[in-house]
Amino acid sequence: MSNKQLTKPIAVLGAGSWGTALAILLARNGNRTKLWARSPQHVQLMQTESANSKYLPAISFPEPLSVSSSLESTLDGVRDILIVVPSHGFRPLLEQIKPLLSDDNRIISACKGLDPESGNLLINVAAETLGKDLPLAVLSGPNFAAELAKDLPTATTIACLDKSFFDDLVTRMKNDRFRVYGSDDLIGVQLGGAVKNVIAVGAGMADGMGFGANARTALITRGLVELTRLGVAMGGKEATFRGMAGLGDLVLTCTDNQSRNRRFGLAIGRGQDLKQAEAEIGQVVEAVRNAKEVHFLAQEKNVEVPICDAIYRVLYKGLSPQEAAHNLLTRDLKFED
Repeated sequence: MSNKQLTKPIAVLGAGSWGTALAILLARNGNRTKLWARSPQHVQLMQTESANSKYLPAISFPEPLSVSSSLESTLDGVRDILIVVPSHGFRPLLEQIKPLLSDDNRIISACKGLDPESGNLLINVAAETLGKDLPLAVLSGPNFAAELAKDLPTATTIACLDKSFFDDLVTRMKNDRFRVYGSDDLIGVQLGGAVKNVIAVGAGMADGMGFGANARTALITRGLVELTRLGVAMGGKEATFRGMAGLGDLVLTCTDNQSRNRRFGLAIGRGQDLKQAEAEIGQVVEAVRNAKEVHFLAQEKNVEVPICDAIYRVLYKGLSPQEAAHNLLTRDLKFED
C-alpha cells in the first residue's frame, strides 16, 4: 500500500458474523484491523480463542486482527471506520462514536436495513447524526459471512461518491478471492439490502408451505420488480437493481438456507408464530423490522409493492401465510412490467 493513510489501522464496529468476516478479510490482506464488540465477555472469549466461535467457529483470526470492547481504544489512530451492526443499532452507535471522531475520519456502512425511527436510509442518518462532512460509503452484495471468512470466491458492491475513499477501500479489501464492483448509487445499493430481506421471508414462507420452485422463482422475479419500483421512486438507478446489491443479493437470500431471513420465512410457512420463528433463528432477523419500514416507505412514495405488503400483513396484521399466497395469486391480471 503506497498511500501513507493506508498504513493506519482500520476499525470494524460490530463482531457479529458479517462484521467478523469483513475484519478477517481485511486482516488477511495485511491491514491492521481493530474489531469492536459491545460485550467485554465476548471480547475476552475471542481473545482467548483467537476466533469468534459464537458466530464463525473454527475460523482463526489472522495476526493483524485485534479485538476490544472499548470504542476509544478501537478508534484510536484510525481513519476508516466500517460499521457492521443491525440497522436498529446504527444510529445509537453513531451517537456513541460522534465525540471520538475527527474531520479526517471516513465511514463505510455494511449494515442492511433502514432506520427504524425514521424509515430513512442509514447513510442519510449518518450525515444527520454526525453533522460532519465526512466521506461516506456503503458495502452491500450477495455475501454470506461464513463463505467470505472461509476465503471462498465472493463479489460485492461499494457505493461511494468520494473517489479517493473508494480507491482506498478497494486497495484494502480486494484480493484474488474477493472482487469489488463500484457504484455511485448510494440510494439503490442501500435499499437493495433492505427490500431483499422482506422478499426472502416470502420465498421462505412459500417453501415452508411446500409450494415448490415455480412459486419461489415467481416471488424472486416479482420481488425484483417491487425493489426496482421503490428504488427508482426514491432516486436510485434502475441498473443498480440488476447488479450485485439488487438481483444478486435477492437471489442469494431467497434461495440459500444460510439466510436468516429465508429460514425465518420457512418457519412461518410451517406454522410457527413470530416469536417461535425468531427464537429458532437465534440471531437478529432484519426482515421483521424491514417489513414495517418498507411498507411505510412504499406508502409514502405511493409505490405498489404487493409482495412486501403481504409479508407485512403476515408479520403485523395476523394474516396467515396461506391467505397471503391466495391474495397474491388472485390479484387482477395484468401485463408484466
